[in-house]
Amino acid sequence: MRDFGVYVHVPFCAVRCGYCDFNTYAPGEGEFSSRGDYVGAALAEMALAREAMGDDSRPASTVFFGGGTPTMLDAGALAAMLGGIRESWGLAADAEVTTEANPDSVTPASLATLASAGFTRVSFGMQSAVPHVLATLERTHRPENVAKAVAWAREAGLAVSLDLIYGTPGESLADWQASLDAAIALEPDHVSAYALVIEPATRMGRQLRAGEIEPVDLDTQADMYEAADARLRHAGYAWYEVSNWARSPDQACRHNVAYWTSQDWWGIGPGAHSYLGPRIGDSGEAVDAMRWWNVKLPRAYAARLAAGDSPAAEVEPLTDDDLALEAVMLRLRLAEGMAVADLPARRPDAIAALVADGVLDGRAALAGRLVLTLRGRLLADAAIRALT
Repeated sequence: MRDFGVYVHVPFCAVRCGYCDFNTYAPGEGEFSSRGDYVGAALAEMALAREAMGDDSRPASTVFFGGGTPTMLDAGALAAMLGGIRESWGLAADAEVTTEANPDSVTPASLATLASAGFTRVSFGMQSAVPHVLATLERTHRPENVAKAVAWAREAGLAVSLDLIYGTPGESLADWQASLDAAIALEPDHVSAYALVIEPATRMGRQLRAGEIEPVDLDTQADMYEAADARLRHAGYAWYEVSNWARSPDQACRHNVAYWTSQDWWGIGPGAHSYLGPRIGDSGEAVDAMRWWNVKLPRAYAARLAAGDSPAAEVEPLTDDDLALEAVMLRLRLAEGMAVADLPARRPDAIAALVADGVLDGRAALAGRLVLTLRGRLLADAAIRALT
């Protein structure tokens, strides 16, 4: 039995950051219904989803509210949506329930309300501790707000994760090291660190084409990743996925681990993606794995649900070959790696070359597992291509 999780996409932000390519809407931007209507539509999709899953009675073992900025909604609205998940599927006794938040979008009272409602974890978008880097990223919070938000979350009894971005134009290695030190000083349970990718359609992409900002230097980003791993490891954090570190295995983000290990999840909200693996249907027939995603515009999403229709925009059936390839793409990013026997095709020459190049751990390969080295984490995409 695979685990089952629920993702809730909240598409609202105070402002759209220059690097953001997500399905989010700032005030006055794009089409969307009221936030109250959005909550009602999300609850309606939950009820529809529960009906569509038929006899599948698995409770949600993980729930993740992402966006956007979920805490742009008041805590009562987030609690109501968690209540909808509890009513539709139930929550496992040890369920992990996370919301993303900006440091300036929470208060002691709102975090206490979330904890009382059943949230167990909050992931703050810290991004950087350096003012000029935050300004380039167009983040709205001040560095000191992060420490306050973390303290309030601790007081509420919530586990804390901090999200960082490295490789921002104009960010030096010293800037990045200062951000790492500031994050570690707050003693979060979990840290994510992502390399900035400038997408062409974003405002930062347009600035890059106009010569207003410098392109990201990939060698510098590699140095920054190695600095992150070294500092975090020294502070007692262990990497468990290429971009994620935790103080202990039980503080890893279980919801994201479920994605990387091909568990099942239902995505609620405009533009949200869902996945259900191979299973036996209500009538005893075999049902192939499938992925689907909802319409992107919140107004269209709400209109479909108001009419009693599915908000799905497109469904993609997945073959066994598709699943085998995706397993390599996902599992190789984990610290535990994957078994050589699980490769969709034998690749002894590719494995030998990756070991010789220092990308795969040689001792692990001899034991039948493919595990990335530190160098391999920097070249994970190339390793995946070589093995598939």
